[in-house]
Amino acid sequence: MAQDRNALALVVGTQLSDDLLPTGLADALGALGAHSHVPAGLPSALLQRRPDVLEAEHQLEAANANIGAARAAFYPSISLTASVGSSSSELSGLFKAGSGVWSFAPQISLPIFTGGRNRANLDGARISRDISVAQYEKAIQSAFREVADALAQRGTLDQQLEAQQALVDVTNESYKLSDARFRRGVDNYLNVLDSQRSLYGAQQNLIGTQLSRVLNLVTLYKVLGGGWVERT
Repeated sequence: MAQDRNALALVVGTQLSDDLLPTGLADALGALGAHSHVPAGLPSALLQRRPDVLEAEHQLEAANANIGAARAAFYPSISLTASVGSSSSELSGLFKAGSGVWSFAPQISLPIFTGGRNRANLDGARISRDISVAQYEKAIQSAFREVADALAQRGTLDQQLEAQQALVDVTNESYKLSDARFRRGVDNYLNVLDSQRSLYGAQQNLIGTQLSRVLNLVTLYKVLGGGWVERT
């Protein structure tokens, strides 16, 4: 916990008071609940804010590239999420079924590089520009793939949470019945301990699934370049 607080202080730039920190996982889940809904129709333009994509664009600019033309050529303009916040069919369609290979072909209708004609005549300059283009395309492909993976995991986590909560409820009832039977002299205490152990195991698995849900939300914020809430 102390290490996590130090890491948080490093990110924020100052020490945080205790009243700003959650006291447990339940508090964290409650605080995130209002902000965890992923709306439908998120535009792929969100990914242009990602540091790795921006870095690749700056490298292209250093090679006298027209970033607007590069985006038009290499950047798929699609919706990332469907009506329920899951991965859209357009996003899934960017990867060939079964292989996960990027299937979007750049549509180059405008010259990407402008200026620097004298340098462009040099083989070294042309190779350097080709490398920058390849790195830019790779950054875009990685960005879309990470979003697709995070949304795919999110779609299953909700179902896992429901199933695990149902298991905890049923196991809790079983424990209560075992305890009642023991107190009335029907069963021995070993059955009570066995039911209690099953209950604790189910509760631990539920906590692990809740943690995975929170981490998935953090991952979504990261891969989308800072979340989906517009700020001015």
